[in-house]
This record gives sequence, structure tokens and C-alpha cells, in this order.
Amino acid sequence: MADDARPTFHLPARDIAVPTSVSPEAQAVLARGIVGPPYQWPPAAPLPAIDDVDGWREMIAAQQKAMLELFGAALTSGGDGVEEIDLGGFPVYKVTPEGVSSDDRRVYLDIHGGSWTLGGGQMCRAVAAATAALVGARVWSVDYRMPPDHRFPVALDDCLVAYRALLQEHRPEEIIIGGVSSGGNLAAALILRARDEGLPLPAAAMLSTPATDLTMSGDTWQTNLGLDIVLTASLMPAILLYADGHDLRDPYLSPVFGDLTKGFPPTILLSGTRDLLLSDTIRMHRALRAADVPAELHVFEAAGHGVFLGQAPEDRDHAREIRRFVDEHWAAASRS
Repeated sequence: MADDARPTFHLPARDIAVPTSVSPEAQAVLARGIVGPPYQWPPAAPLPAIDDVDGWREMIAAQQKAMLELFGAALTSGGDGVEEIDLGGFPVYKVTPEGVSSDDRRVYLDIHGGSWTLGGGQMCRAVAAATAALVGARVWSVDYRMPPDHRFPVALDDCLVAYRALLQEHRPEEIIIGGVSSGGNLAAALILRARDEGLPLPAAAMLSTPATDLTMSGDTWQTNLGLDIVLTASLMPAILLYADGHDLRDPYLSPVFGDLTKGFPPTILLSGTRDLLLSDTIRMHRALRAADVPAELHVFEAAGHGVFLGQAPEDRDHAREIRRFVDEHWAAASRS
């Protein structure tokens, strides 16, 4: 959390040009500026107070409705192949993409993003299908319970229940865990929690623009504020709602503070130079490297949170890096 007593460095107001170092499509996305709802976080209206449960419910419902209206039929396409697994209080969506045989043992445990408050239900189901196409393997996507009704550690508990269930059907070397943004936070926290509870670790992890330090002490929480066209303001209200009074340095909330020397799988981390969470991604990479964990870092030029919203060649490069990584680690696990 910001400390007003810290020394500061004043920069005069200035205009930041759209760089010519990226594709024309990426330049066009940046030139449009802040994308607005429902991509934009937080919404244009002020966020509710932490104790305003009804206000949060209304804001979340409005954001979900706007997202569903924006994507429309795309959210239901491919839904026929989605199997819903009831894990007692929350579902997991199991997706088998076309071309994956019944004897293919690879599985990707996907944890959705959305600032710990959005992205459940139909959105989670749709993202599961898109993720299955991305990784070319079976996906389990956790529709974990969220604030304001379910706060820390409920979402992490649900992810752990899903991982335990997956281990009943798969060897750990067949599993890769991944997440984007707050989903990346939960993916990393899940690995730490599973390790601490004596469970075997997955073959690898994919952390795309993960929130790994919920104290927001990283540099780009400030320096990229205003440059990131998706994350347009502080996430602290959502963080405090999710954390529910727990210490924000708890490794299950801020994985970068965890003891990574006790075990963590090979990891790919991805971000962009305009991403508000670039510092969190870089610091997690350095922490993993310091613990001798094999870790890749890919930082995309001028990309913000969500890269270029799927509208530029850079988004395809981003997807290719993820696919290459998961293919390599599943292949390595099959040889061991």
C-alpha cells in the first residue's frame, strides 16, 4: 500500500506518443486510449466502499452484463463440448478441444482473472473453451467463489479443492496450472498452498501479467498508471475487499513473498512495458530465478494489461509463447 511519507520524484505533465516500434494494429489499439467499460478497470463510476456489499454486487452485475453484451454469441460458441463438474459449492468446467483424443492425459488447470470479483459463470465457461484451443489440451477451469459474499481464503480454498480433484484423475506431471492477472495471483498462491500441504506439484505454471504483490509496492503500479489502457486506476479497493483484513504480505495473497526455495515448478511469465502489473511480473520472475526455479520472462513492447486485446500480431506472438512452453513441458514430463 502506498506510503505518503516516501520520497517522490516529480515529473511534469507530458504527452506520450504511440510508439512506431509495434505493429500498425497495436498502434491503432493504443491510439484509441482507455478502452472503457467493460474492459476498463475500475469502472468509470467510483467503486463502492469496502463494507457496501450491495454496492459491490450491483457493480459486479453491471460489469458482467456489459461483458456478456459485448461478446454476445462468442461466449456461447463451443459450449456444447463443456462438461460441468460440481465440486460442492462451485463448478469446474471441463473442456476437451477438437482433435484431443480420449487417451491424451494432458490437462491444464485454468484460473480465471477479473480482479477477484469478475469473470465467473458464463464468462468462466467461455474462457475455458478459448484456453483449451490456446493450449491444445483438455482444460479444467475453476469457477471459484468470489467477493463480496466469499472473501479470502475462499477462492484459494476452491482452487485447492479443484487441484485435489484433478490429482485423483491425473498424475501431477500431466498437469499445468495457469492464470491471468488475479488468476495468475491465485495460480501462484495455489502452487504454494498445495506444496505446503504436501501435494505433488504440477509439471509447470503459466503466469500472465500476474498480481504477485498486493501491497502494490512495485514501481509500475505508479509509473504505468495512465499508460495502461485497461487497468486505469488503483486495484486497492478490490484487493482490500478480497483480502478481508488479512496481511497483504501473506504469501497466499502476495506469492512474491513466499519461500520459493521449497519448491515451485518451471514457470513462464508474460507482461508488457505498459502493463500496470509489469513490476509484479518481473519481481516474481526474479524471485523464482533467485530460488533456482527455471523461469522464462517475456515482456512485450508497449503492451498493457491484456496485451492488445486480441487485435494485433503481438497477441498471436503472446499466444505462441504460451503454446510452445506448455508443449515443451508436457513433452518433457512424458519422457520422464
